Amino acid sequence: MAAVEQYLKPELAAQIKRLDLRAKMVIRGFLQGLHTSPFHGFSVEFSEHRRYAAGDDPKDIDWIAYAKTGKYYVKKFESETNLTGYLAIDLSRSMDYTYQQQLTKLDYCICLSAALAYLMIQQQDPLGLVTFDTKLGASVPPRSRRGQLPTILSQLTKLKVAGETDLAGSLVQLAAMLRNRSLIMIFSDLLTEEDPMLKSLRNLRHAGHDIIVFHVLDEAEVTFPFKGMVQLRDPESGASEPVRAADAGEEYRKTIKKFRSRLDKEFSESGIDYVPLDTSMPYDKALMEYLLRRRNRF
Repeated sequence: MAAVEQYLKPELAAQIKRLDLRAKMVIRGFLQGLHTSPFHGFSVEFSEHRRYAAGDDPKDIDWIAYAKTGKYYVKKFESETNLTGYLAIDLSRSMDYTYQQQLTKLDYCICLSAALAYLMIQQQDPLGLVTFDTKLGASVPPRSRRGQLPTILSQLTKLKVAGETDLAGSLVQLAAMLRNRSLIMIFSDLLTEEDPMLKSLRNLRHAGHDIIVFHVLDEAEVTFPFKGMVQLRDPESGASEPVRAADAGEEYRKTIKKFRSRLDKEFSESGIDYVPLDTSMPYDKALMEYLLRRRNRF
């Protein structure tokens, strides 16, 4: 993990190092599970083949596969067998918030992203990075070479929050960039317009991409621990108003719970993985628990 320590600030590097061997093995298994063959019932030993099609060079036919199956197959090119991954990180102003945790929401997302970057590149899958607020920002084109990890980590250290969020518009831009089936890992507090966001995510999913939404909130945004009179401020617009915590707390917690339940239902119906997190959860433990749950579903 030397590259992680070199490029991330010490407190984030410490978080990354907590990703233990068991978690790494689970994540590797999860990534391998996404390399599914489209040929159900086809022998595992030929899982990296596809049916011969008009235009293919006959010299590429695998005659051993033909001898065993009686059908013509060609070996897939690397671009067909590898899963291209994209880390998509929210840089809106609200991501800079923390109440009493060591990590802001953005820091927490950087930890998750760095861990998944390390493991995907170990898996030799092409991985890229995009950021967004009202539009797509900094990007690292997907690569699978080992040098990609320090490139991505270096970019992660430069991330700074900016404006408001237009997740839906950013996803439309991202969709236009994608050429192959991809795994899109979104890291955001989802403080954006809900219906356009859901529509854009469904469109990505219907286009054949795998999507995981890591919904990261600060612990205080989930538990509302405040007392007395508090000034509630919209983290993106800056608008604020005073409220009595005793009056607002219960209603606020109900609203957050309903919001997350609604997203869970909507995403589940669309075949999108939804991972609700808050910054009080050790990120490595939360990530491993999610991956174990997913693995057990299939």
